[in-house]
Amino acid sequence: MRYGIKLIAGAASLTILAACSGNGRDGELTEIPPAANAPSGVSDFPVRLGSAFQVGNVTYTPADVAAYDEVGYASWYGQELAGRNTANGEIFMPSAISGAHKTLPMPSYVEVTSLETGRTILVRVNDRGPFANDRLIDLSEGAAKQLGITQQGVAGVRVRKVNPPQQERAVLRNGQPASARTDTPESLLKVLRDKLAKLPKPVTLAGTNPKPVVVKPGTNTPVPKSGGSDDRFVREGVATTKPGGKLPPVSVANAAGYFVQVAAFSSRARADELARKLGARVFVSADGRLFRVRFGPFGSEAEGQRALADAQKRGYPQARLLRE
Repeated sequence: MRYGIKLIAGAASLTILAACSGNGRDGELTEIPPAANAPSGVSDFPVRLGSAFQVGNVTYTPADVAAYDEVGYASWYGQELAGRNTANGEIFMPSAISGAHKTLPMPSYVEVTSLETGRTILVRVNDRGPFANDRLIDLSEGAAKQLGITQQGVAGVRVRKVNPPQQERAVLRNGQPASARTDTPESLLKVLRDKLAKLPKPVTLAGTNPKPVVVKPGTNTPVPKSGGSDDRFVREGVATTKPGGKLPPVSVANAAGYFVQVAAFSSRARADELARKLGARVFVSADGRLFRVRFGPFGSEAEGQRALADAQKRGYPQARLLRE
């Protein structure tokens, strides 16, 4: 009899907890309708950490740090990676509010604060990166827009791991932004900015375009980017610009050695965007028509082979090793 009473009491307790966890009227759970372009099969379980990996000369070991709270630089990535798998197997959606981090579990939820405006948003981490040691987090285009940093190549941010309510988690899983947080007060921003000022400034490429959009000549209207692979990556030796349509120069390194080439583009903006995402460099072809995204130079073939294997492991099987 006591056992039966305990079961009834336990069931009642679960009912109360379930009612309290919702945000609907009279304690009812509120169902969140998925966005029109919401990703399918997105779940917060299982949580993945993954193995240690190396970026340059630095080894990163993923770990679940409950009190994670850091200041650093954020970059962002967009349409050039649309449809690719993230590190935890989900499909990357540029409009979703997501991010890439080197060590936090996947997925994790973090509050990201712009140290310029004080604006704070909730971001769902579901990818590994950024693959530049001087960046703290990579944000999706949707997150960068919500934070107001799409005009910049990199921006100072605070990243703090949080445990948001299920309602907000579901909103982000559906590809929608969660409600904005309260802006950070100026007194705290000053402390965070002082901390950021002590860090090395991130390396940016001279001549890069921090706003990776294509603009139709004679207008201010961005042209929608196709998701087709031919529009994102091009083959060497294929002329993809019209005669006389010479593109402006980008950074060109004169160093010799071994290079890992990830992709080649006919669009400078796309090359800049991918290079920023990976922490790579952009090299222009002799005729100014092709923009190559590369790692290097490396002093030996063995170093180059290790970098090649790393690039292919990160989802770029078309990467190849070159010697110049």
